[in-house]
Amino acid sequence: MNPKHLIAAAALATTGLIAAQGAMAYLIDDIDETGKLEVSDERGMAYAVGYLFSDRLGIELNGTEAVEHRLSTAALDSPSGGVDRLPVNLTLNYYPMGGTDARIQPYAGIGVNYTHVSEEELEELDVDAAYGLAGQIGLDMAVRRYLLVGAFARYANVEADVSVEGSALGEADIDPMTLGGGATFRF
Repeated sequence: MNPKHLIAAAALATTGLIAAQGAMAYLIDDIDETGKLEVSDERGMAYAVGYLFSDRLGIELNGTEAVEHRLSTAALDSPSGGVDRLPVNLTLNYYPMGGTDARIQPYAGIGVNYTHVSEEELEELDVDAAYGLAGQIGLDMAVRRYLLVGAFARYANVEADVSVEGSALGEADIDPMTLGGGATFRF
């Protein structure tokens, strides 16, 4: 197998140094404006590891560390609480420049997201794990043959069922956007 294709982190394994997670959620069901769920923006470490199948196609597993979001809604008795959200994405990436020899390598990917939600601070609140679509765009620039720096934007469609004290409240449509940058090592 061509060494260029072995874990070509040049375009696939971007370690996010600082990733900003912006999220706004709405509970969707047959509920009124009191169902608006506000989710705080947070920062955390991002990671990715990938493999190139060809000069233009690769697969990537990426996500962020568990990020604690503060929640508030008029539907809860308490004014705020928090949940930890741990997202993981599996994407198929396309590299229009092809190969790992390009000094500048843009990419775009589409795939699936799994988001695990845990450690609800409010005992009456229950937010289920969610599956959805994920997408990303990014750009890596070679500093050395084995070292690249880059930036990325990731989006995930996260719709989690929410219940309060055992009663279904609706569905939280969180849809986080992650912006980040980092270093890529290829070997």
